[in-house]
Amino acid sequence: MKEKNAIEPVCAVDYAFKRIGGKYKGRLIWYLYNHEVMRYGELRRAIKDITPKMLTQTLRELEEDGLILRKVYYEVPPKVEYTLTEVGMELIPFIQYLKDWGNKQLEKSNLPAIEASCG
Repeated sequence: MKEKNAIEPVCAVDYAFKRIGGKYKGRLIWYLYNHEVMRYGELRRAIKDITPKMLTQTLRELEEDGLILRKVYYEVPPKVEYTLTEVGMELIPFIQYLKDWGNKQLEKSNLPAIEASCG
């Protein structure tokens, strides 16, 4: 018989992809790595195909997962900056590897890579 509060084992691959999977999370992490500190408007301009609602939601998820830090400056107008946390920085070698792999696959398929959208 299982205990009521027993914690079920979790697949590490599923856990990782839940935290960084999706269309924009990897790109946001990569942009913050390349720019160190970015404001909401800068992120919005950098990722042209994201809606404001989706950007806000994705930033919230990344913050809840401890991958980015949101710093609010209480001034007029209010200013908010985003940076990677130490945990977020740990992902950079893997994202770099995926980016390199993606570039190779694009090359093999004779598709142009858009460096500007990847930082």
